Amino acid sequence: MKMNRRSFIASGLAVAAGTAARPARALAGDDGPAAREAVVLATLLDLSKCIGCGACVEACREANAQRFPEPVKPFPKMYPSRVKAADWSDKRDVDDRLTPYNWLYIQTASGEYDGRPFELNIPRRCLHCQNPPCANLCPWGAASKDGRGIVAINDEICLGGSKCKDVCPWHIPERQTGVGLYLKLAPSFAGNGVMYKCDRCRDRVAAGGTPACIEVCPEGVQTIGPRDEILAKARKLAEEIGGFIYGDTENGGTNTFYVSPVPFDALNQAVETGPGRPHLAAVGNPFTTEDILARAVYAAPLAGLAAGALHLIRGAASEDDHE
Repeated sequence: MKMNRRSFIASGLAVAAGTAARPARALAGDDGPAAREAVVLATLLDLSKCIGCGACVEACREANAQRFPEPVKPFPKMYPSRVKAADWSDKRDVDDRLTPYNWLYIQTASGEYDGRPFELNIPRRCLHCQNPPCANLCPWGAASKDGRGIVAINDEICLGGSKCKDVCPWHIPERQTGVGLYLKLAPSFAGNGVMYKCDRCRDRVAAGGTPACIEVCPEGVQTIGPRDEILAKARKLAEEIGGFIYGDTENGGTNTFYVSPVPFDALNQAVETGPGRPHLAAVGNPFTTEDILARAVYAAPLAGLAAGALHLIRGAASEDDHE
C-alpha cells in the first residue's frame, strides 16, 4: 500500500515511541553486541615521517567512493531563506580541505622552532573522540560511537542539521545538500542534506581489516591498535624525540594521537585554518561544564526516540519508492 509523507511520518513516530529506552548509539547504527564488546582502537600518527605524498587521501577516496553523495538537483527552496545549500558535487576534486567528498587531507605547517626551520605534513580527519559531542548532542541520534571507538554518522537518517559540526571543537563534519531523508521528510524545512566525515573505514575494521589510509601509506606514518597500547607508544615516542602529543587530552581525550617534534601551538600558528581546515589549538573537555553535561544526559533518550522514528520513516519511504 502506498503511503504519503504525512502517513508514514505519523506511523513512524507512533511505533518509535516504544524505542525511547534504547540508547541513541545503538539506534544510530552501531554493530551490535560484538562492537560494544570490542577493544577500543586508536591511531598514532608520527608527523616526522609524513612526506605529504597524498597516498592516504587517494586511498580514502577510493575506499569510500561508493558512499559519496549523489544529490538531486535543483535543490528544494529552503525556508527561512538564511538556510543555504551546501553543494560540493561540482567540486569533488578539491583535496586541500575537508568536504563531503574528501574526508582526509594533508595540512602543511612551515615555520621556525627553537632556532631551526621546520616543515611538517599533518593528515587531518575526524579524531574519533572518546566522549564525542557530535554523538552525545545530535538531536536525531544520527551520530554514534561504537565499541571500537569509531565515531560515525548514519547517512540514512541524518537530516543535515549540522549540530554535529557546531559542537565539534574542530568543526569536522561537512554537509552536502540534495541527499538524504530530508527530501522525503520535509524538503523545505529540514536540515537540507547529510553530514559526512571519516568513519575510520568502519566496515573494513569490523571485518578485521585496516583503514585504507593506514594500509597504503609508504612511510608507515600511522599505527593502529588497542588504545592503551597506542597511547603508551605515543608517549614513548614523544619522550624519545623530545616531542609533543596532541589528542590524548584534547576534548577529554580522542582515539587519534599526533606526535610531533614541534609544539602544537607553534604548528597551529603555521597552518591554514578556517572552513574545512581544522585548527591544532588546545581543546578542553566540554563535558566538565554542568550545563553541557546535563544537555547530553537529557538529550540521549530523546535522540533514541528520534533515531527510532527516523529509521522507521526511512523504511517506509524506501517501501514507497519501490511500489
